[in-house]
Amino acid sequence: MRIIRKNSKMFLFLVAFLFTNLVQAQQKTITGSVVDADSGDPLPGVTIAVKGTTRGTITNFDGLYSIDVEKGETLAFSFIGYTPQEFIIDNETSLNIKMAQSVVGLEEVVVIGYGQVKKEDATGSVEAISADDFNAGAITSPQELVSGKIAGVQITSGGGSPGEGSTIRIRGGSSLSASNDPLIVIDGVPVDNDGIDGMKNPLNAIHPSDIETFTVLKDASATAIYGSRASNGVVIITTKKGRKGAPLAVTYNQYFSLSTHSNQIHPLSASEFRSIVNERYANNPNALKLLGNSETDWQDEIYRVAYGHDHNLGLTGNIKDMPFRASIGYSKQEGILKTDGMDRLTGSLGLNPSFFDDHLRVNLNVKGMLINNRFGNRDAIGSAFSFDPTQPVYNDSPYGGYFTWVQQNGDPIPIANMNPVARLALQDDQSTVKRSIGSAEFDYRFHFLPDLRANLNLGYDISNSDGYTLVPEYAPWDYDKQKGGGTDKQYSQDKKNSLLDFYLNYVKEFDGIKSRVDAMAGYSWQHFWRAGQTKNTNAKGDYVHSDTDYETENYLVSFFGRLNYTFNGRYLATFTLRNDGSSRFSPETRWGLFPSVALAWRIIEEPFLTDSRTLSDLKLRLGYGITGQQNISNNDYPYMARYTFGEPTASYQFGDSFISTIRPEGYDADIKWEETTTYNVGLDYGFLNNRISGAIDAYYRVTNDLINFIPVPAGTNLTNMILTNVGDLENRGIEFTINAIPISKENLSWEVGFNASFNDNKITKLTAVDDPSYIGVETGGISGGVGNNIQIHSVGFPANSFFVYEQVYDADGKPIEGLYVDRNGDGAITNDDKYRYKKPAPDVFMGFSSKLYYNSWDFGFSGRVNLNNYVYNNVWSGQATYNNLYNSAGYLNNISNNVFETGFENPKYFSDYYIQDASFLRLDNISLGYTFTNYLDERMKMRLYGTVQNVFVITRYEGLDPEVSEGIDNSVYPRPRTFMLGLSVNF
Repeated sequence: MRIIRKNSKMFLFLVAFLFTNLVQAQQKTITGSVVDADSGDPLPGVTIAVKGTTRGTITNFDGLYSIDVEKGETLAFSFIGYTPQEFIIDNETSLNIKMAQSVVGLEEVVVIGYGQVKKEDATGSVEAISADDFNAGAITSPQELVSGKIAGVQITSGGGSPGEGSTIRIRGGSSLSASNDPLIVIDGVPVDNDGIDGMKNPLNAIHPSDIETFTVLKDASATAIYGSRASNGVVIITTKKGRKGAPLAVTYNQYFSLSTHSNQIHPLSASEFRSIVNERYANNPNALKLLGNSETDWQDEIYRVAYGHDHNLGLTGNIKDMPFRASIGYSKQEGILKTDGMDRLTGSLGLNPSFFDDHLRVNLNVKGMLINNRFGNRDAIGSAFSFDPTQPVYNDSPYGGYFTWVQQNGDPIPIANMNPVARLALQDDQSTVKRSIGSAEFDYRFHFLPDLRANLNLGYDISNSDGYTLVPEYAPWDYDKQKGGGTDKQYSQDKKNSLLDFYLNYVKEFDGIKSRVDAMAGYSWQHFWRAGQTKNTNAKGDYVHSDTDYETENYLVSFFGRLNYTFNGRYLATFTLRNDGSSRFSPETRWGLFPSVALAWRIIEEPFLTDSRTLSDLKLRLGYGITGQQNISNNDYPYMARYTFGEPTASYQFGDSFISTIRPEGYDADIKWEETTTYNVGLDYGFLNNRISGAIDAYYRVTNDLINFIPVPAGTNLTNMILTNVGDLENRGIEFTINAIPISKENLSWEVGFNASFNDNKITKLTAVDDPSYIGVETGGISGGVGNNIQIHSVGFPANSFFVYEQVYDADGKPIEGLYVDRNGDGAITNDDKYRYKKPAPDVFMGFSSKLYYNSWDFGFSGRVNLNNYVYNNVWSGQATYNNLYNSAGYLNNISNNVFETGFENPKYFSDYYIQDASFLRLDNISLGYTFTNYLDERMKMRLYGTVQNVFVITRYEGLDPEVSEGIDNSVYPRPRTFMLGLSVNF
């Protein structure tokens, strides 16, 4: 037996030796260089592969390469941003290549869930925006970089405060009561959408200059790989990384900005106010004696010219053949609202080593942020509109020296409007937030089977925030003789998000059957934990208003797989499946299965189009898939019976002791996922070598088992309203994108882009049993009255439709106060006469952009259009009535000049008169720059540029700003107009 084994080993050795020498005898070495076709500069990092094999190499720092090939084999040269080339090897021993930059550029490769794919091979609705196409301006929040750039994606900022958050909607909302926010993945780490206490926008952890691409997955065939969190689409943010073989490069970007408020809402001037009070209260000395002698423009008092500056330094290169990128950034932005501002320090480090002849590739990324926020008191915005303009800012009062409406005993009038300047000066609201996001990705290509890869991704997202709100005891709005006035609110929060992803990926070309298979299967584990506490006392700290703390967590465990199949280079199919288990649901409803399928036909590859000189791309896409929604509320245990401890003010007395109460909460033990089914058909097109390119998509989405708050019969649960699965919602729409390069010459080029999106939203079910008498769920709280809502979710209508009375007008077109159409004809005006009228979401929204390059000059602009979006003007409805001028408690209020148009004496909150068309065209930014290249032997480039942000808005809406995400305009923080001067240095 030993002899047999020994001879077997010798035989195998001889076979291997002879085979190796035979291969070596047939192979030869090809050497050469790869350079840029335009500049002649060497291109390091170009991938050179022997087609149909696993052999390959890359060019070195000088663009040189060496590779062993056989006669008749094909060498394929590829590099991101350049047109690929292929050469069949004959007798040559050297091959020098000039690669031309492609029109599509970086967009040729798009990032998808757990991998990436060539754009031409994508079967789903996926769109990527690279750094070259980002919006210009004084941008501190990353989502502003792509606002208006992507069809089907609507981004609406929450206001003009530095670092303000935004509402992101992809193809409309798919839920009513649950989250409508997309899943956001940062360098492979899915982050939660719950926000961070003391931080306006969780995306502010990333400096905009560190971002390479924004990729948006829109249809279910693209998003289903993320299963239970993908109903609202997926946004993948990829930051910049080092590149193997690239020389050391330094980038420095900085700008200085000046911001002013671009628009104001207009109450009565001091003279108009004094005149109308004298006119209407001529016989009321109590009202007349309240008039002051000043002429104060309260909006001028609370707003300012705001200054800001931003700096980002980045280093990219290699340390002993290990690519790296490091950056540090600092931003300081004042808000146009006095006392409002943000200071932010960011840093990032990426290391990308490879081992075992590139079989093991490692990507290490860590990002950190320290942000200090100062929050201006936004109550001052509403106060500035309605405060008496005849009063001075100061009058030596005991309330900080600020003018204050007081009672006869000298105490503040608690229901009176408060001095807006005092609101800003006497409230100190600050927070400090620390956050870090990191990942370690290990990608191993097996030596014994190079077609098989194993990928392990470990990630984290941790944050800590501390904040406080201090108001002195003499602040008039917080005055309390009995318990002690003022506020001392202290809060903190810690969050931890841990991730483990593992998958195997097998890619194989089967030349004999003209097929390519790309199969992937994996496992994901993610843990979300958060804890916090808040204590709210009076200014002295001797009376506790509330003292709460919490700790909560949830887990998400998933199994997923994807199969991409390509036949003959032009017929493509993608199948995905994900099985998610969420701890937010009971064991009976915990698991959800989310499949998808997509088909694509690269028509351009058909023989009948091979010689086309006009068409350069034509691909038909069909997709179907089911995605889920598990982010149904901020409660991690909605299916469990729970008890909540009462506040100190809710104690119950037993003798001389006070015992804290606990109360049971309502719950639904059978609550489960929302599920959204999406059908998508798309056509990608390109003309003239893709100088004209774009896509057309049509989709239909249905959400089943809709999460909704519904009333329950008394005695059947521990609450009268419960969160449960009931209802269906439909979205259908069309998207169109076109990008063109009308001019492409050596010293002159022009790029233009346009996209348009149409979305129709309708609720089809809201109750478990059909009930024609059920009007729906009222929502959309407004200022004025108690518990008033102006919107409703109703079957057969769009979500958040306005629910109002139909106003009657006189012969001159003036609304008649209190007179509405009796829509049901019962002879009385009741709640049954309200009707669903318009909605906040636009029917159509568009984005447009242009870039012009001439020699060293560049000029660009971008903007957006919304059509048929409506806004409820709560400023007019609440403050455009005559009876609001004087209150017998002893104070005056300013009112809107709209009162002259209506003549209303009393508020008519539910009149459809206040539902106004807020369609608009907004030019978001315009930029002019000049690039200097003749420094350090042309190794240094400097671009000096000027940008104006929020240039103008064209609209018929008469409120402050037509762009209101929820459709209710009430004391919105104005979006400033910003002027900036910037410098970008690269060497």
